[in-house]
Amino acid sequence: MSEFFLELFSEEIPAGLQRNSRNTLLENFQNLFKEKKISFKKSSSFSTPNRLIILFEGLSKEITQKAEEIKGPNVNAPEKAIEGFLRSNQIDKKDLFKKKIEKGEFYFFNKSSNKINTIDLLQKYTPLILDKLQWKKSMVWGNYNLSWARPLKSILAVFDDKSLDFKFHHLISSNTTFTDKEFEDKKKIFKNFKGYKDFFNQSGIIIDHVLRKEFIIKEIEKISNKKNFIVESNNKLLDEVTDIVEQPNIIICKFDQKFLNIPKEILIITMQYHQKYFPTFNKKGKITNEFLVVANNNDEKGYIKLGNERVVEARLSDAQFFWEKNKSQNLVKQVSRLKSMNYFKGLGSYFDKIQRMRKLGGMISDELLISKDQVELSASICKVDLVSDIVGEFPELQGIMGGHFAEVQGFDKEIALAVSEHYLPTGLNSKTPKKPFSIALALTDKIDTLVGFFGINQKPTSSKDPYALRRSALGVIRLLIDNNKEFKIKDLISYSTSLHKNQGFNFSNDSSQKELSDFLMDRLKYYMREKKIRAELIDASIKAHGIDHLNKIYKKASTLNELINKEIGGDIITSYKRASSILDSELKNTNLELSNTTDPGIFKNDYEKNLFKKINEIRKYFANIGNDENYKETLEILAGAKKVTSEFFDNVKVNDDDKNIKKNRLELLQMLCRTFDNYINFSNIEIK
Repeated sequence: MSEFFLELFSEEIPAGLQRNSRNTLLENFQNLFKEKKISFKKSSSFSTPNRLIILFEGLSKEITQKAEEIKGPNVNAPEKAIEGFLRSNQIDKKDLFKKKIEKGEFYFFNKSSNKINTIDLLQKYTPLILDKLQWKKSMVWGNYNLSWARPLKSILAVFDDKSLDFKFHHLISSNTTFTDKEFEDKKKIFKNFKGYKDFFNQSGIIIDHVLRKEFIIKEIEKISNKKNFIVESNNKLLDEVTDIVEQPNIIICKFDQKFLNIPKEILIITMQYHQKYFPTFNKKGKITNEFLVVANNNDEKGYIKLGNERVVEARLSDAQFFWEKNKSQNLVKQVSRLKSMNYFKGLGSYFDKIQRMRKLGGMISDELLISKDQVELSASICKVDLVSDIVGEFPELQGIMGGHFAEVQGFDKEIALAVSEHYLPTGLNSKTPKKPFSIALALTDKIDTLVGFFGINQKPTSSKDPYALRRSALGVIRLLIDNNKEFKIKDLISYSTSLHKNQGFNFSNDSSQKELSDFLMDRLKYYMREKKIRAELIDASIKAHGIDHLNKIYKKASTLNELINKEIGGDIITSYKRASSILDSELKNTNLELSNTTDPGIFKNDYEKNLFKKINEIRKYFANIGNDENYKETLEILAGAKKVTSEFFDNVKVNDDDKNIKKNRLELLQMLCRTFDNYINFSNIEIK
């Protein structure tokens, strides 16, 4: 058993491209070995900014291809097809023989057993695999025609301690690589991965990106404990930093305390997103003027620390200037500036959008029983921060800065909060607004966006969603579910459509309202799948209710999903299935027509009477519950019918000789199933 080890050395590759390429390369080699039936014990991929590395351990040195009969084209196939088959298998026509099988007469040939050295196979296929690698962004440089993320400088390829010999564009593989990315005259021979890894470890370079990330996390924890501050978890930033360094060294830096007077979001955005630094917080959760930098070298003379502090000071000075300038500019007086700010072709300006949002927000405020005037006011000012200098500098802060401006200018705290949160939620796990004014404004913004883009036929496709409409739709769903609210979504869509048309924007998509309703239901299905709710429960719940009951659909399916494999779920399904299977069987084989009632006057025993009584108890429960239904309680009540239904089935012959009694008993079972259907239709649900 042998080891295959490949290193691609290039100029620095951006973090996002590294992750994709190392995973794709590994997968492509795994597929090759699977196709060629080459076994291996372990496979890994690693990367540093300059190096992409693939490692296979326990590889077979050679494979023996067994003798086999290879099927070719039909004997009546065109001559070109036969020639292609001969060419691909490197044989002559005299090697073929005819053979009849079920599908007709075909050409075959006997392929003899053959031994293939793995090293020969790697030398043949490695360049082909490298050529297949697709980069999201790539470049061509010099006179070469190789398209790669950054200029590729060398290929180290070793199998069984021997150097592979192949050509890839202008490069020839070898068992050497550059040991110093700054001085490319330093090269070294490596015969195996252990020697390679040990050499770089001694230089302080951590080749394995997973170990590099773990090292960074531990070092940050050490510093945090020593300095008694908190570094909030940010896995996305950690991954990015891990992939832009190879010799991680954590440095504590500071900025002037005067900058702590500007909103903390500006400080966080500056450090995390623009500079890839880690802000720190005290035990009370307040941001401090210290931050951590993951440098790529030791900082013995303090130059790295000084340089990073100067960069942050410069950016925060700009931010402070913009903040001081913008915070005193009256939000209401600036609303008219939105008239010159285009929203989208066919949907008007941002001024047009907020006029629609004012009216739609007023309709939503009635449902939430909150001040219509306050909702309209929050809608009027929620987009004004888009014309500010600070949002121009930090686009990620739109909405958030509007909230800060509103608070500084004396608006009610609930309005300021609504403005700052109206873009939320932004994904599956992001924060959801909880306050009534925030819910109203966030829902208003998303409904207006969805209605507008569907109206002008700018819907998402299977592969593209340039206007983040899936995110907006998911935001609508989460606003309802997370706040246990129900709105007449169909009416909101209809009203929003009319608001667009009243402004003179005529929609090109006549089916936009139905398509948007279907889209929201599809996003609800997606959300439920992400929450690990079983597919048949999702389908049953959606079939039971329409677009105006998104929260109810989710809550019913979610509650049943929690209980379906417990005793409660078993009792419900058993009762329902026993009744529905008898009904299906009898109605399929007879022309019997059942009424919607059953006659207790012709009951013959207490088992019928008890079942009838239990059904009426459950029906009375459903008649009295309102919008505050406790779904777990409902399922417990349905499960409580198990004893009575079991006694009925064990002691009553439904298929009685007397046709009237038989019909009455079938109607009783139909009544049971329809009563259970008030929750959802259980017919396609099984106990797993």
